[in-house]
This record gives sequence, structure tokens and C-alpha cells, in this order.
Amino acid sequence: MRATLESPLRRGPGPRLRRVGASRLVRQNLVLFLGGFTAGVGGFVYHAIAGRWLGTRTYGEVSALVALYTVGTAVNLTLVLILARYAAHLQATARLGAIRPLMRRTERAIAIPALLFCLAVGAIALPAADFLRLSSPAPLVWLGMAVAIYWFTAVPRGVLQGLQRFPALAANLSLELVVRTLALVAFLALGLSVSGSMMALVAGVLFAYLLGSATLRDLRHHEPRPDRMSSLAGFGMLAAAGTVGVLWLYNVDVVLAKHYLGAHQAGIYGGLNKIETILYYATVSVSQVLFPRVVEATATRRHPGRLLLLSCGLIVAMGLGAILVFGAAPGLVVQVLYGPAFADAKPFVLPVSVIGLGLSLDNLLVQFLIAVHDQWFVPVMSVACALMVALIAVFHASLEQIVVDVFVCIFGLLGALAARCLVTMSRLRAEIEARS
Repeated sequence: MRATLESPLRRGPGPRLRRVGASRLVRQNLVLFLGGFTAGVGGFVYHAIAGRWLGTRTYGEVSALVALYTVGTAVNLTLVLILARYAAHLQATARLGAIRPLMRRTERAIAIPALLFCLAVGAIALPAADFLRLSSPAPLVWLGMAVAIYWFTAVPRGVLQGLQRFPALAANLSLELVVRTLALVAFLALGLSVSGSMMALVAGVLFAYLLGSATLRDLRHHEPRPDRMSSLAGFGMLAAAGTVGVLWLYNVDVVLAKHYLGAHQAGIYGGLNKIETILYYATVSVSQVLFPRVVEATATRRHPGRLLLLSCGLIVAMGLGAILVFGAAPGLVVQVLYGPAFADAKPFVLPVSVIGLGLSLDNLLVQFLIAVHDQWFVPVMSVACALMVALIAVFHASLEQIVVDVFVCIFGLLGALAARCLVTMSRLRAEIEARS
């Protein structure tokens, strides 16, 4: 008995740590985290260069346009979820030959809406530029092109995620931002200002699409076997709702701040928003890995609760480390990212970093609920999105008020989603036990 009791004490935490390190979930997260981290660094270098080069007033235009660009990518992210789920199912049933026809059909389906979107953006460029107080409508035209091309990157990225080819997906994500940042420097050096910033987005997404398509050329060796996608219609609506909701939560505040605040304060808030999303993008790999793993678990009648809890733990651990750094040296963070012109952002660095952690957890829970086909998160997300707009519309006299508005919405939503996940996991456990 003494040997039995003392043996775990002698072993210590080493075996547990080795088991965690050997976990497929942890390894996949590490690979995708490295790619996402590189992409995140590239994204923030992009904003740091634009902020330093253009100054707070002109950078406010860039930050608002990038926020609109991010909202416009909802189609891309929705397609990624749909294609990832479908590709994972085809791989599990040994039907890889159906993936190439699926990719071609998806690209054909995107082509006409993408063209119409570009024409629509061109038609509303003048009034939209007036609303956002832009110096020219030209950047909006380039923005429309960037969004339309970005939709096509969903095809290779969704397939890569569904097939769990995370190294190739990580390379695609990171190299897009590298190309974007290098193009930004070139266009700004040519004096293209805000339009050059949007042209850099076009260069990055075009490169990502071409690279992703080349990465999947090995699928040509499989005999094409068309497969029907009609069963995914309901899932596509869920994916769209979750994707649009999350994008709305960390972009609509920037657009509204540009509308309500002065040029200098709007630029400061745009910088704060990018600091907030450092945590989001640094940990988004956890959600990207969780999604196909939950689909796989439910298909094989295994409860996905442990995957969710481990993923939450990974996000919290990663996020708290960043929050400690931001809280200890907020002035240094602002100085490194944006320079002395953004000194007014210093008091808000810690709270917006906490908001970033809450946003990442919101996204994780939404991805989980989408994967298990839970529809009740949609009205919860809708209320949170509407509440953010309402609060900012009423309370927008200062940066502090808008930061508080966003904090209330993000963490109110987190509590509601956590409650819904508990109910859903209980339901899943009962269903699995009934089938076994």
C-alpha cells in the first residue's frame, strides 16, 4: 500500500506533462499557433507601419477600412467552416476523389457574387466615403477587390483544415501577411497612402489563393467523383451566423468610433482595437483545431467535452501570459507598435487586452456550438451584436466609454455562451449514452 501511495509522488508531474506534450490536440495547436503567430505578427507590423508612416489622423482611415474588410471576409470564413466539415467527412469515408469537384463547384459559385460585390462597392463608394469621413473613395474600390478575392482563398484553406493539413494551412496564413506587409512598404514608399494600404491587401490575398491551390495539387491523383452538398445547407446557415457575429464584435466598434469620435481619438481607438486582437489572433489556432476534432468526435460517438475544456485551458494560459506583459509595460507596447503619437492609448492597453481574451473564448465556444449543430447560440449572438451597437450609439463621448461598452458586450456574451455549452454537453452525453 505504501508503494502504491508513494509511486505517484516519486513520479511527480513529469508523466502528466509528457502525456500533454504527446497529445495530438496539443501538437496540432502548436503547429497552427506558429503559423497564426507569424500571421498575427505580420498583421500588426502592417498596422504599426501604417500608423507610424501615416500618423493618427490618416491611420484612422486605414483602421476603419481594415475593419470593414474584416467584416467583408465573413463569406470566406463561413465557406472555410463548410468546406472543412465536408472535407473531413470525405476523408473519413475514403472519398478524396470528391474534393476536387467540390473545389471547382465552389469557385464557380463564388465568381458571380464576387463580381457583383465589386460593382456594388464601386457604386456606393462616394456616400460610404462621406460617412467614414475618408479623404477619397478610391481606397473603398480596392477594398472591394480585396474582399472579393479573399472569398476564393476559402476554398484551399477550408480543404486544408478539413484534411487536418495544419502545417500547410499555417504556411498559407503566415505568408499572406508577409506578402501584405512587404507590399504595404512598397506602396507607401510610392506615395499611395490609404489606397496603397488597400492595394497591399489585394496582393496578400491573391498570393494566398495561388499558394493554397498549388498546395493541394496532389488531389489531382484521385479520380474525380462528384458528391452532393445539399445536406450542408442548414449547417451553412449556422456557420454564417457564427462567423458574422464574431467578426461584428471586433470590427463594428472601430467603424462606429470612426463615425462618432474625432480624427485623433478614432486613430487611437483603431490602434487599441489592434492591440485587443493580438490575443484573438494569437489564440485563434485553438478554435481552428477544435472544430474538425469536435466534428470527428461526434461522428464517432465520442463526447467532445474534454476537447472543449482542454481548448479553453490552452486559450486562458496563452492569453494570461500576454495580458501580464501588456499590463506590466503598456507604454512600451504602444511605443513599439505605434510610436509616441499614440501615447494616449497607454491607459487602455490592459483593459483591451482582457477584452481580447474574452473575444477569443467567445469564438471558441461559438465554434464548438457550430460543430455540434446547436442553433440556440444564434439569438444569443444576435442580442450581443445589437447591444454593442446600441451602447456605443448612446455612450460614445470618450474612448473610455466605448471601451466599457465593448467590455460589457464581450463578457456578457461569454457568460451566456458558457451556459449554453453546459446545456449542450449534457444533451450530447445523454444522446451518446442512449446510442451505446
